Amino acid sequence: MLVALLGAGIPALMGAALHTHVGEPYQETRLYFGTERPDGRGPIVEREFMRFLDQEITPAFPEGLTLHDGYGQWRGKDGKAIRETSYEVVLLYPEKEAGERSTRIERIRQVYEDRYQQDSVGRSDDKVNAGF
Repeated sequence: MLVALLGAGIPALMGAALHTHVGEPYQETRLYFGTERPDGRGPIVEREFMRFLDQEITPAFPEGLTLHDGYGQWRGKDGKAIRETSYEVVLLYPEKEAGERSTRIERIRQVYEDRYQQDSVGRSDDKVNAGF
């Protein structure tokens, strides 16, 4: 049965599972930045976010990052859905540096929350293997 599946193109689907030795242990952190302001002013525009990226995130992660435009929603304290343009920043760094890098990430989150009066900046972390 396995031979039949392999002959049917299944290896493409199982590629990552077959090559678990590829890469080194890394941590992947994704940060989710909303753009709506609570005081009724207009949203944080792309120019403002790019300035924040250049001044705060890039110096903390000069080896690189990935930026995605997004559209997110979340439930506000009043129970209503809040929909907004958002940005997702993906950071990869060696797992052995996770403690020190986490300190940098928490500073970035706090600065954004304070500067733009945000309730929070979302964060997710995952362990991955990465090779460059």
